[in-house]
Amino acid sequence: MKTAIFYGSSTGNTESAAKMIFKKLGGEEVLDIFDIVSVKVEKMSEYEKLILGTSTWGDGDLQDDWDSAFEKFKSIDFSKKTVAFFGLGDQEEYPDEFVGGIGTLYEVVNSQGAKVVGKWPVDGYYHDSSKAQDGDYFVGLALDDDNQSDMTDGRIESWCEQIRSEILG
Repeated sequence: MKTAIFYGSSTGNTESAAKMIFKKLGGEEVLDIFDIVSVKVEKMSEYEKLILGTSTWGDGDLQDDWDSAFEKFKSIDFSKKTVAFFGLGDQEEYPDEFVGGIGTLYEVVNSQGAKVVGKWPVDGYYHDSSKAQDGDYFVGLALDDDNQSDMTDGRIESWCEQIRSEILG
């Protein structure tokens, strides 16, 4: 089963997280990693399993490169795909919109009936709300390199172990 990581990064933090995830899961199972700015979003159609990453800007906005590709993203058929999400945000400056970007991507993918894996507990975060939150879980891995950068490596390690069988199996 072909798996790829697609991410959008403005400051380099999401790119770093994507590369760490690729390294943890990489090899023969995760074949490719793409910056959404340098590849056509339709490329996702070539993969059965996807790991999608974005940062969140302002009041819950998608990262610019994802925002530019969003209309085409919505036209992709996710119904037979397995998808995991990771996202970066700032829970201190934007406590009501923390990692909302992955919530925006999730809504599209979930509405088409994709198998979504990799929910992540909200324990240990101090945000108020999030479009990416479903009960006691985020719809994917939530990272805050602005306020909890010391937890990023451990969170990525744990999340990769959690999704390994579902995204690579």
